[in-house]
Amino acid sequence: MVRTVSLRTPLTTEDVLSLKAGDIVSISGSMVTGRDRVHKFLVEQRPPKEDIPFDLAGTILYHCGPLMKKGQEGYSAVSAGPTTSMRVEMYEADVIGRYKIKGVMGKGGMGERTRQALKENACVYFHAIGGAAVYLADRIKKTLGVWRLEEFGPTEAMWCFEVEDFPAIVTMDVHGNDMHKGIEDLSAQRFLELIRK
Repeated sequence: MVRTVSLRTPLTTEDVLSLKAGDIVSISGSMVTGRDRVHKFLVEQRPPKEDIPFDLAGTILYHCGPLMKKGQEGYSAVSAGPTTSMRVEMYEADVIGRYKIKGVMGKGGMGERTRQALKENACVYFHAIGGAAVYLADRIKKTLGVWRLEEFGPTEAMWCFEVEDFPAIVTMDVHGNDMHKGIEDLSAQRFLELIRK
């Protein structure tokens, strides 16, 4: 049975433990973005937590390179769709463990190292809606800040957003359930059945 769950960040261990693969979630509160350069910097340079202007503990790290518009009152998101999460598989487990992130969000799922890190650190993977970048940007109600903008540029910088009713699906949970792997396995099995006919 599909459940719909309302979540507010920062997420707690109890929040994460209650989630199951297949749950539809509506997220409110703050979350940060991070793509390749942010992940690489966090793992290779290991900046002290106090150098990061946002508290990452309990937050959701969204694999997103948003299109931002600068106005009189600061930056606003015009487009904020998910990017492919496997691009940062080599870094994600370390980022989750070091910075106590409770949610990772993107598209396409992640690999075995991240799957183990989710279990070991009480973290969950959310699959965001691909092809709905403008709709998702509308769920962003305020830009709370940005880190490494000049160095990385607007797409690769870490943005902190306040979101309201941001939709996603839990596809990898802390209990080891992985819908992406399940679909891969089912597809491989079906392929073998077809070629044997």
